[in-house]
Amino acid sequence: MSARAEQKLRTRRALMDAALAQLSADRGFGSLSLREVAREAGIAPTSFYRHFSELDELGLALVDEGGVALRQLMRQARKRIARNGSAISTSVDTFMEYLGNNSNLFRLMLRESTGVSKPFRTAIKAEIDHFVTELAADLARIADEENRPLSDSKLVADAMVTLVFNQGAEALDATPLEKEALKDKLKTELRMILVGSRTIARHKR
Repeated sequence: MSARAEQKLRTRRALMDAALAQLSADRGFGSLSLREVAREAGIAPTSFYRHFSELDELGLALVDEGGVALRQLMRQARKRIARNGSAISTSVDTFMEYLGNNSNLFRLMLRESTGVSKPFRTAIKAEIDHFVTELAADLARIADEENRPLSDSKLVADAMVTLVFNQGAEALDATPLEKEALKDKLKTELRMILVGSRTIARHKR
């Protein structure tokens, strides 16, 4: 890669980081301006257009990055589960670590999933659907390995992801003590979903 291409990638990254850095519990992506993002990244506003056609394109690039981060989270959880054995406890701990490292990225996906921008909603839904599908496949595989069938692995995965995202929203601005309580609560709720699905599956036999 040429020095010029590397510089372009670094500037693009700086713009994405600048946008993320300005997000908070009180400020969503829709309130950002191109000028302030460019200023935060240390470039002239006119130079922004060398990297993105508009601010929303930058936002969609961040959504894509959020999807990649979720898939990395899934892979990391799989590796830890293989070592530790406790699927729910390990997955929740891994997710909370993800929140700590990607709080504003998660905040963006959470808020814009119900925002006014249809492209944002569509892109985020696609990423979450992909995450649900991967989780459903993992749940079905584990159920077969343990000979404990689930009633509907896709429905279970969907319920789990909805619950995890809702609790994740609470955890974003929680104190360390509150986060520990949320983790314990989430682990219990996820186990309840699994037990309920297994019970329904047994009754269907």
